[in-house]
Amino acid sequence: MTSMLVDLLQHVPAQLVRGDVHTGVTGVGADSRAVRPGEVFVAVKGVHSDGHQYILGAMDRGAKAIIAEMLPADPRIGREVVGIQVANSAEALGLMASAWYGHPSAEFALIGITGTNGKTTTATLLHQLFTQLGYTCGLVGTVENRVGERVITSTHTTPDAVSLQHLFRQMADAGCSHVFIESSSHAIHQRRIAGAQLRGAVFTNLTHDHLDYHHTFAAYRDVKKQLFDSLTPDAFALVNADDKNGAFMLQNTRAAKHRYGLATSANFKGKILENSLLGLHILIDDQPVHARLVGTFNAYNLLAVYGVAMLLGQDTQAVLTALSNLQGAEGRFDCMPHPGKSGALGIVDYAHTPDALEKVLETIRQFKRPNGRVITVVGCGGDRDRTKRPLMAQVAARLSDQVIFTSDNPRSEEPEAILREMELGLSAEQLPKAIVIENREQAIRTACRLQQNDDIVLVAGKGHEKYQEIRGVKYPFDDKALLQGEMANAIPMGKR
Repeated sequence: MTSMLVDLLQHVPAQLVRGDVHTGVTGVGADSRAVRPGEVFVAVKGVHSDGHQYILGAMDRGAKAIIAEMLPADPRIGREVVGIQVANSAEALGLMASAWYGHPSAEFALIGITGTNGKTTTATLLHQLFTQLGYTCGLVGTVENRVGERVITSTHTTPDAVSLQHLFRQMADAGCSHVFIESSSHAIHQRRIAGAQLRGAVFTNLTHDHLDYHHTFAAYRDVKKQLFDSLTPDAFALVNADDKNGAFMLQNTRAAKHRYGLATSANFKGKILENSLLGLHILIDDQPVHARLVGTFNAYNLLAVYGVAMLLGQDTQAVLTALSNLQGAEGRFDCMPHPGKSGALGIVDYAHTPDALEKVLETIRQFKRPNGRVITVVGCGGDRDRTKRPLMAQVAARLSDQVIFTSDNPRSEEPEAILREMELGLSAEQLPKAIVIENREQAIRTACRLQQNDDIVLVAGKGHEKYQEIRGVKYPFDDKALLQGEMANAIPMGKR
């Protein structure tokens, strides 16, 4: 496949052009190691390395054009190789990748979902809903990517720009009419979704997370807002009216503004009638809905899904009926009755921020039996926001009867150091209810041994993940499978 370089640059504002852009190229990429003769190499400044350092190597491998924020002084540029200087090469990469694949996101209704918590569940529910309504849909998210019913393994919440546009092209070719994409703050800041033509964007909420990357909460919030600032006048912006940052997201957007909420005035209004481990009974725009999902946080997710469906012109009664059949994303409040202890439960949840953990534990405490205890197994990831570690520990200790601090994905950090930082969040009164077991398998096993009738064991932080990353190596690890196995092993032999 060959495209004219000038066509790929159609929407890229160039500051300097050296060489003839009316030349054919055979691909676009940002990995200098993968450059093949005839391709365009885009030098992107990444978190851990700067692509500008590899421009000469890319040219040695046969790159036909270089896109960079600063071109090197090399005699080949302008003669053998076309050089284009741009203000933001990451933005240029997304725009050129979209052009290379024929602007696939223009061929379906693309909805971006952003926020600290709820992105995965909301995107998953939307994919389920519109599939039930008879559409062929695409999903881009943390747990998995889907092209219709075909599942593609997900490695990032939002893929890199070239991979994303390639995925969009597969979705368009498969006849997808609606695509739902989790839009992480990293992806927005790194311009991975540049070139994506959004039909709408959803804001779920904003709480403490990713300050290792964004440094301040204001910077984190401002990056989320960029998604709404980028919307066109024919798109819609749908925000959580009960989150104070919802109004901020709507400032300056050119899109049609809409709100959903439980507590304040909104375009799409909800009211919880009953909230139990059997599910939610809620009013949505004054119409009753029984849903399988549990917790107030899922009431918000359902409202967001309903709002999107309405804004995309779906039939109200068909949507309300379909909402009752939706199931949550894997690893989000996965609830398992204990097979051998009366009233006892095991729950696996992805909660890895203070706010998410607090919401899950508050929901659990709302449902637990009077004599039951809450036993929480939780850790914090390495090479991530260190400031949330003591906050996570404090939330766990405040809302649990017994806490076991353990490893999450320590990555390159020492697990003991992470656990020490977590313990700093505990008061003198909270310390006695907390124990530290670095080995996650042993921690889960210990929680199950402590569990009695009516007790609820929460294993938080990893949810759907099927691995544990330690010192750069990913080892097979599944919280849900381990918890189920340990609860089964706790059944007395005579009762099996």
